Amino acid sequence: MNFLDRPIRCGWVSDDIEYQRYHDTVWGRPELDSKKLFAKLCLDGQQAGLSWITILKKQKNYERAFYQFEPEKIASMTDKDVERLMQDSGIVRNRLKIQSIITNAQAYLNIASTMAFSDYIWQFTNHKTITNGWSDYRDAPVSTDASKAMSKSLKKDGFKFVGETICYAFMQAAGLVNDHATNCHCYESVRSLARK
Repeated sequence: MNFLDRPIRCGWVSDDIEYQRYHDTVWGRPELDSKKLFAKLCLDGQQAGLSWITILKKQKNYERAFYQFEPEKIASMTDKDVERLMQDSGIVRNRLKIQSIITNAQAYLNIASTMAFSDYIWQFTNHKTITNGWSDYRDAPVSTDASKAMSKSLKKDGFKFVGETICYAFMQAAGLVNDHATNCHCYESVRSLARK
């Protein structure tokens, strides 16, 4: 494939094949599965202060370390598990971040006892995809009223590492928002998947 045949992607995507695959097949596509949303939210929290590609490359290690993001199993993890994971070079060895996944699993289970976590998350966009039309990805905001409301609610319900910027990145990743640039080869296909 020569340069002219290469698909146009959002400007934040590098030449890394794994990054391109994530952009082309995951980012911005509406996710409705509660447990997958939980996993995405936890992984976005691990990104705080780091680049997303760093976490993406460690995703399989996180899935191994945290029982494939099964909330029931994570919620029963102990301080001994935290100490063990602090020695795991396959994940970010930050005690607060490791503990946050356990705390988030407990908060998830509390919410799931009253409503589907998917419904909880999607309520902040009225269960619809917000489709933007940025010609340049840098025009997209880092937070919105919806991400601020989500952050405030998640914190109140016991979640950690869910600031308004992390929540907006999560909303972009999970397809609550379509922030693909309008010239990106994924823009139209993702728009066709939008919840209306």
